[in-house]
Amino acid sequence: MDAREALAPADVAEANRVEGRAPAFDIRPAAGQATPLVFASPHSGRLYPDDLIAASILDASAIRRSEDAFVDVLAAGGPARGAPLIAARYARAYIDVNREPYELDPAMFEDELPAFARGRTARIAAGLGAIARVVGEGQEIYARKLTFAEARGRIDTVHAPYHAALAGLLSQAKSRFGAAVLIDWHSMPSAAAATVNEGARGRRAIDFVLGDRFGSSCAPAVVEMVETTLEGMGYAVARNSPYAGGYTTEFYGRPSEGQHALQIEINRALYLNERSLSRHGGFDRLARNLELLVDKLAGADWAKLLGASAT
Repeated sequence: MDAREALAPADVAEANRVEGRAPAFDIRPAAGQATPLVFASPHSGRLYPDDLIAASILDASAIRRSEDAFVDVLAAGGPARGAPLIAARYARAYIDVNREPYELDPAMFEDELPAFARGRTARIAAGLGAIARVVGEGQEIYARKLTFAEARGRIDTVHAPYHAALAGLLSQAKSRFGAAVLIDWHSMPSAAAATVNEGARGRRAIDFVLGDRFGSSCAPAVVEMVETTLEGMGYAVARNSPYAGGYTTEFYGRPSEGQHALQIEINRALYLNERSLSRHGGFDRLARNLELLVDKLAGADWAKLLGASAT
């Protein structure tokens, strides 16, 4: 383990300050944490470092196409309701903290990758590894090949401290409540959300996708409560398609150990102009409804939802 991985969140922030880097994440602590909930926003980071911009062929607007813009703002009601929020500060295009740290595409690098970084996954094939090859609708990011040293630097200074801090928040919740429930907040392009949803309201786009790794990462009662609450607000909700949950959901979702993880994808068309990445008139309504959802989660009977492990 790299030494930085073992640092506490405050130590990471101080180390980054001394070395002249922006901290890898922000943590907004809970005001009197009274639930096992922990919120995370891994893809809303808005920092695009100079080395990324210098190596990219994209302009400042195009490179933001994979950003989950304002999702950290939409999830900001958590801390006041007992759920601390961790939000990545660096852009997903720089390093994707919702990937395995060394999920790298060998074709992107000028030098040979070490054996532990030579995996082959569907995400790598799609250009969406820990260091993405593309953004948006398949637009190539880089004008040149990278070096493994560049990748290692991003992993050590952003990915590792983010996950050290997230693991710490979950450990604190589990120690206090006997269980931890991670809600990993994301947004999805409206094109991905256009999957036909056949239901009582006919054919319509999906508003939310709940990813629990097909039932393996979270207690079913938690997923059902979120689904029922959102549907009661009039939203169309799908499970696991087209998003079943990424690295974070898979890695931290261990219900048999009292640790649960649920990914929530929000259709960007509900709140965002996807071209300008600016909020539109639907933002406030969505934010209010998400606060109602968070109220529901915060007031849940967790012992009943999770079983005897939650106290």
